Amino acid sequence: MALDKNGLKNSIKTLLDTLKTYDGTSSKTQDDAIGKFCDDLSTYIDTYVKTATVTITPADVVTAGLSNGGGAVVSANNLNGTLE
Repeated sequence: MALDKNGLKNSIKTLLDTLKTYDGTSSKTQDDAIGKFCDDLSTYIDTYVKTATVTITPADVVTAGLSNGGGAVVSANNLNGTLE
């Protein structure tokens, strides 16, 4: 799956829009707002990066020079993985 840049952009915009309503009169401090911003932004970036799918073809595996110590190497059409 391709990375969803627009989704990340919209999440960040929503987060910044919520900070515009900070008026200093609530029981929350500016440090609270900064903490929320950091927590939410790091979650959005983590989610964005984890949507990536990496596909490696057998040619990529051969090019990388992978070895299992001299034994037979099992090949597949495409190797897929996700970032965790």
